[in-house]
Amino acid sequence: MSESIETEEDDAFVEAQLIEAIENQLAAGEPAATQAVFNKLSLVGYERDEILALMAQVLAYEIHSLMREERPFDAQQYERLLRQLPELPEQP
Repeated sequence: MSESIETEEDDAFVEAQLIEAIENQLAAGEPAATQAVFNKLSLVGYERDEILALMAQVLAYEIHSLMREERPFDAQQYERLLRQLPELPEQP
């Protein structure tokens, strides 16, 4: 298997895990901002898959930031970034 195929498979796996985490947040109602932002984006015409992908990108950004900065997960920062959707955070 070539390296690019493995990378694509890895990326697809990570994306699936992030989307599953978002779906779990929606099911649990925690954080509340997840459902609020989902509803907001739905009302302005985004499809479910698009919304989940955007939210997964925000979660990935926060995870990447905490790893890079060696800090705990910042729930307030995460919720702030979610509420800015559909605008995505700037990549470092």
